[in-house]
Amino acid sequence: MGVLDGKTAIVTGSARGIGRATAELLSEHGAQVLINDLDGDVAEQTAGEISGETAVYAGDLTKEGACDDLVKTAVDAFGKLDIVVNNAGYTMDAPIHKMSDEEFQRMLDIHNIVPFRVLRAAAPHLREPAKKEREEGREVFRKVVNVSSISGTMGNAGQANYSSGKAGVVGLTKTLAKEWGQFKINVNAVAFGYIETRLTASKEESNVMEIDGEKVQLGIPDQLRGMAPMLIPLGRPGTPAEAAGGVFFLCSPWSNFVHGQVLNVTGGQFSGMTT
Repeated sequence: MGVLDGKTAIVTGSARGIGRATAELLSEHGAQVLINDLDGDVAEQTAGEISGETAVYAGDLTKEGACDDLVKTAVDAFGKLDIVVNNAGYTMDAPIHKMSDEEFQRMLDIHNIVPFRVLRAAAPHLREPAKKEREEGREVFRKVVNVSSISGTMGNAGQANYSSGKAGVVGLTKTLAKEWGQFKINVNAVAFGYIETRLTASKEESNVMEIDGEKVQLGIPDQLRGMAPMLIPLGRPGTPAEAAGGVFFLCSPWSNFVHGQVLNVTGGQFSGMTT
């Protein structure tokens, strides 16, 4: 018996990295999981490699109607919705005096507007069953976990756009917690520190992703990567599996009385990478 048996989950950006580790962990404990990624082939491969029941929605969630289609795909596949993990995202770093309007807006779009649209689309599937359960005197908890970052809670040089988007996630989380608590929908966020993913790998020519035919450089300078042991009391970056553990807790029955919170998963890091 898994603690998430009978539960269904959407995890955005779940074909790689933290998203994939989260999808694997939720599935391992019994949940049916919708896998989402920009790259349909990678999403299908991930879904096939996860042992539990999965569905796939491939596409750019910033496109009009995509978030509605994402939720519809999950509900059509599984019949209901219990867990939403807003994880999809990437970085476009630059100092603010060199940052374009587009670079700023794109980070708001993927990190702040997409979670809003996903949750708006998910609202009837989370709220309506809860109303019936409340009338029957039953408590059934559903879960929303929004992925933020200590760049959003503490700021980080070179990431005015990303930090603003991730700060917005915190405001969205705390507001929705006030609106949805009455429906026993736990709404929380995780703020990740330095986790080893494509976003924190070395800034090399090969570390790129493609969006609408445009190549986006990922990673951080090696000088910053080398500072990690000095900034993190545990002495190293986290792994995707360790990051997923924090998300899993907030999706589990053990978090039923945790609400409107931001869980820091940082190895004890208490500042941005350069402050």
